[in-house]
Amino acid sequence: MPPSHRRPWYRQFRSPGERSTRTGEHLPVLKDECLEVLNVQSGHTVVDCTLGFGGHSIELLKRVGAEGRLIACDLDAESMKQVEPRLAEVGNPFTLHHGNFAGLNTALDANGIGPVHAVLADLGFSSMQVDDPDRGFSYMRDGPLDMRMDRSRGTTAAEILNTYPVEKLAQAFQELGDEPQAELIAGALVNARNKKPFSRTQEVRDIIRHAAPVRTVQSLDSPSERKQLFLPMTRVFQALRILVNRELANLEQLLRILPDVLHPEGTVAIITFQSGEDRLVKSAFRTGLQSGLYSKIAEDPIRPSEEEKARNPRSRSAKLRWAKRA
Repeated sequence: MPPSHRRPWYRQFRSPGERSTRTGEHLPVLKDECLEVLNVQSGHTVVDCTLGFGGHSIELLKRVGAEGRLIACDLDAESMKQVEPRLAEVGNPFTLHHGNFAGLNTALDANGIGPVHAVLADLGFSSMQVDDPDRGFSYMRDGPLDMRMDRSRGTTAAEILNTYPVEKLAQAFQELGDEPQAELIAGALVNARNKKPFSRTQEVRDIIRHAAPVRTVQSLDSPSERKQLFLPMTRVFQALRILVNRELANLEQLLRILPDVLHPEGTVAIITFQSGEDRLVKSAFRTGLQSGLYSKIAEDPIRPSEEEKARNPRSRSAKLRWAKRA
């Protein structure tokens, strides 16, 4: 690329704003790969543990036909209301369950549904949730420091940041966000909250920015240019979201009950976006294979294609693992 056309060093990587999808748009991650792995047929009963904005659910519902059924769960009642009319347009039977997928077995029992043929869990959260400043998921858009998937209950991110001891915050940032400067950032946040409690996302972003400035590395394209490394704000906000919604504890419970809700030779597919999630899924599937609960599991995770990552940058960290019930 001619020097005059190169992006300056501070724009070598996409900015967080550029990682957003267009307003009102949500792109389901690894959609084709999920459909291939799950191999849903007409007459099947399938579960989408994370309805979101319906990208995966609509495709699954189309495949079960009039004799099958889709059961879709989600903690976000607001998004469920928006997706329900789109599911109804497909014309095939479906049931919506407002609740956590950790209680999937209870939800199935309540609806008189026995073992299912396929289960999908996309552990990410929708672009439309990220881009809504009122939800507090993104540091790019100032808003209330909430981050709850279900805003009718639970502890907010503000309450966690204003009450957790520094050691507990540092541990969360390191284990849930893979943040190398976790202790430094946690200390800065505690010092700041002692002067004024946090209530807005921008307040947290500004403290992190000063405590852990974004580092740069030399660009491979040009020795005279530099590019940004992954932002510490991204990792900290990820860790807070996981804490607020108890995502790892809920995932552990789902992994425990999956063999009980799957039909013999049924398949589960789980998309993770964080190393802690992926370790839990990988370990549970391997243990299930060794104990005879599963007959086959993915040897390696399925990753998005280069085309998908270019089309949807938020898919870059996604990993899809699957297991087949014995």
